[in-house]
Amino acid sequence: MGLIPTVMSFLFGDNRNAIVETAQVFRENAENGAVRDASARTDSLTQLAAEFARPQRGVFDRIVDGLNRLPRPALALGTIWLFVAAMQKPAQFAEGMQGLALVPEPLWWLMGAIVSFYFGARHQVKSQDFQRAVVQSLAVSKVLQAPKGPTNDNPALSDWQMKNGE
Repeated sequence: MGLIPTVMSFLFGDNRNAIVETAQVFRENAENGAVRDASARTDSLTQLAAEFARPQRGVFDRIVDGLNRLPRPALALGTIWLFVAAMQKPAQFAEGMQGLALVPEPLWWLMGAIVSFYFGARHQVKSQDFQRAVVQSLAVSKVLQAPKGPTNDNPALSDWQMKNGE
């Protein structure tokens, strides 16, 4: 066997490519790097979506959630009712307001704190639900739009991917 075939089989034989293997020590393989990046993004978004996942809610949870929705409409309708009561029965309305004027100030502070904490907690729960929905939709869209690397413009690879169902 001659010198050139021996060198060529040394460099490219046994389904190896010594030049490519040597070059990959100094420079990352761009295609493999793109695949790793896409996989890392998908994994991190999946993990984030799983962190915000809520287990299936039971009957009790749904009933309590329904009860939690009552105070805001009750406050709004109660305020409107006060205006109606003031117009229909001014004397009774004035007596009721005098009774409210006798409530001590610390009790008003306590009532304000309770209402503020209730609505603040409710706002936080709804905000977290919104963030959870955004993360889940983002995870789905990122998984569906994950890049396949810098080889998308390669016609031979595109044909091979179509034939192999990728």
